[in-house]
Amino acid sequence: MKAYVGVTDYFWYSFLKEQNPDEVNFWQPSGNDQFKALRPGELFLFKLKGERNAIAGGGFFVRSSILPDFLAWEAFGPKNGAATFDAFNLRIADYKKKNKISHNRIGCVILGDPFFFDEDDWISTPSDWAPNIVRGKTYAADNAIGRNLLHEVLDRIRQPEAIGEETVRYGVTVTSYRLGQGGFRIAVTDAYNRRCAISGEKTLPILDAAHIKPVSNSGIHSVSNGLLLRTDIHSLYDLGYMTITPDYHIEVSSKLDEEYGNGKLYYSYHGLLVPNLPELVEEQPSCENLRWHNEHIFR
Repeated sequence: MKAYVGVTDYFWYSFLKEQNPDEVNFWQPSGNDQFKALRPGELFLFKLKGERNAIAGGGFFVRSSILPDFLAWEAFGPKNGAATFDAFNLRIADYKKKNKISHNRIGCVILGDPFFFDEDDWISTPSDWAPNIVRGKTYAADNAIGRNLLHEVLDRIRQPEAIGEETVRYGVTVTSYRLGQGGFRIAVTDAYNRRCAISGEKTLPILDAAHIKPVSNSGIHSVSNGLLLRTDIHSLYDLGYMTITPDYHIEVSSKLDEEYGNGKLYYSYHGLLVPNLPELVEEQPSCENLRWHNEHIFR
């Protein structure tokens, strides 16, 4: 089991502590390198800069991505650690100006179930922490410093009796992490390689992560309950004018033409196999959820 200690500032930390969110985006301004230090479910910890110099909280790693700033804001909003998009952009611009970065991409580390310690529970920076570390450092349970750090964190976020030596030493993740709405959007976007499942459209601002079975009908934020769709196709799918069968064929309802006297573009997709699906089998659309949409939403 590992933990990553990421450097952040007190403003970002204190803003999110007040919000008590279900997920956060720990963004990195360079947008050049995708974070790969952890497996899903492992700990990502917040180390405060400057004189505070302590570990003040953390979250459970869900996934990482490199995103344009607008999409990071649309997905996470204030869970980026700022109240408005303008405030968020100003913080990014400040970092980029100092480092002469001109593009609008940022690195995003998506964390579920974040936790924020009271100041009395802050954890001292590990003894081997070097003052010139700018981004962060990985700690593993196979040495005393890493093992002690993991125990201190687990002691604060779980019942002490639930902390077993095997959990820390042998790589067992601490939690079955949960996707929030923002994490769902990014996970679906990346699973479909940033292209519409049906049309192949790759213009990111007009692509939506659609739920096959809505959360309001007991659907969950899971990639297998999602489709990446162009916004117009998303609307038709939600309204029941389009569906996808459990064997991944596209169907377009006759109601579309009957009610609106049009839809030629959409009927061109009728009967085709979905051309763009996730590579990972576990991320492909759930047959059960597709069947539910066929039976309960499709017209």
